[in-house]
Order: sequence, then structure tokens, then C-alpha cells
Amino acid sequence: MKTVAVVFGTRPDAIKMAPVVKAFQESSFWKTRVVVTGQHREMLDQVLDLFSIVPDVDLSVMRHQQSLASLTSTILTGLDEAYAKLQPDLVLVHGDTTTAFAGALSAFYQGIPVGHVEAGLRSGTYDNPFPEEANRRLCGVLSHLHFAPTDTARGHLIQEGVPSERVWVTGNTVIDALLSVVSDSFQFTSPVLQALSFERPILLVTAHRRENWGAPLASICGAIQEIAAAEDVDVVFAMHKNPAIQAVVREQLVGHERVYLMDAPGYAEFANLMHRCQLLLTDSGGLQEEAPALGKPVLVLRDTTE
Repeated sequence: MKTVAVVFGTRPDAIKMAPVVKAFQESSFWKTRVVVTGQHREMLDQVLDLFSIVPDVDLSVMRHQQSLASLTSTILTGLDEAYAKLQPDLVLVHGDTTTAFAGALSAFYQGIPVGHVEAGLRSGTYDNPFPEEANRRLCGVLSHLHFAPTDTARGHLIQEGVPSERVWVTGNTVIDALLSVVSDSFQFTSPVLQALSFERPILLVTAHRRENWGAPLASICGAIQEIAAAEDVDVVFAMHKNPAIQAVVREQLVGHERVYLMDAPGYAEFANLMHRCQLLLTDSGGLQEEAPALGKPVLVLRDTTE
């Protein structure tokens, strides 16, 4: 029996890797070891609980206001020790996070083959989104196996010189996770959502990417003020837990009629809110994939996107 180490650290890649973990755990050929970095702590734990995933290794790397260099070096060192202990025959990383890049690099240093899930997405510029676009491309350089969600993503990899026999088009695992938690009969537990009548159209908003911090986020909030004042809609802003993001959003939007602010809810709660909204405004790459699967239009709050 061979050992696979499935590595992730943020809420989005935990959601997308949950179906992969479950599939490996049902296999008689693989011994599955789940390694989490805790790059997103509380938000990650919500997903682990929802999908009943118990990590074999938890690095708990999250620190207040740590730099990208500090985060990367901490993950790299922690995974070096974890791989030495687990002795995996294959390491799977996901997407474009710092965890994914450090996970692939640490495996490369130890001569362990790397499989990259959600490989081949490209925005067309190295520094936007930052640092995710570079992380994803660097994972591609370090990986032996490339699991692309679409034919277009596969084409990007082939154009970059990846041998075609190392690329598989798998579809997007986030859709498996999404459809497993969405239900017409879902009951919201958040007081904010329980207070909504859902008689008016719901505009659901999220924003968290570094390129939107500061003035761009303030501009987004200004546009939301205009929409709420001009249209007969309810706007729900699900705020990322980053204090810098919450400070801007609260300063701009607290007290505005028909604008409801809430901390980002658990995944099942959010997925079902998305299921009942009429329009999603977001800078999230994952939500750009999930909302269309539910038939919801998306306004992308970014200059470039994969």
C-alpha cells in the first residue's frame, strides 16, 4: 500500500480537497494522510468539521500580521519535518495558495512526486492576483502530475511544455463539495440571515484579495451604497475575518438601509445563501466557479481573473 499526503491550509482549498480526501480514504490502494498548515485557522476548522476530516498533521502556522516570507518559510520547514515522518509516495497540493507552493517545494527537496489539483489556470500576468498567480505557476514547475479542471487549463499547461501524458482533465472538485451541502430545505442559523425575508432580490458580496485592500475596497463599498439607495434589493456583505478588511467595510457601510453585514459564515450556510441570492459580487476565484453551477450570475470585482 502506498501513502499519499494531501496538503492544504485555507478554507477554499480545504473545500476543494474534501472530496479528494474522501475518495482516497475509500481506496484500498492508498493510505491517506491529511496534512493541514492552518494558514486560515478558524475558517479552515469549519470545513474540517463539516466534512468530518481529521488531520494527521496540523502545523498551525497562522500568526498575526506575518509576512509572506515568514509564512512561506514556516510552512516549508514544518512540511519538511512532516514529510520526513510520513514518508509519502505522493504529495497532493491544491491551487494557488502559499501552502500549495511551499508544499510542492518541500516535496521537491525530498524527491517526492507532486500532484497539482486545479492545475493550469492562468490570469495572464504574474503579479495579479498576488501572490496566487506566481504560486500556481511555481506549483506547475514542481509537479509531476497535473489535474486540470478544464480543457482550457490543460491547454495552458501543454503550451508551457508540460508533457500531455502528465495532464488529466478532471473537472472541478469544488462542485462536488458544493452540491453535497446545498438544499432547498436548509435552515439558516445566522441571526442576520434569519432576519431576511428573501422577498426582495439578494445581492451577495464578498471581497478579500490583496489587490482590493484599502482604496479599491472603499470604492466597492461606495458602489454598494449607490446600489442599495437606488434599487429595491437587500445587500448581504459576508466579510472576511481579516481586521483590515472589516474596518473598511464597517466604516463605509454600517447603518445603511438594506445593507446587511456579517462575518463570513460556515461553508454550508454560505453555499445555501448563494443558492438563494440573485447576484453574486466577488473577487473570489472559487466563488466564480461555484455560483454558475447554481445558475447564479457573477460580477467579478477584479482587474484580472483566471
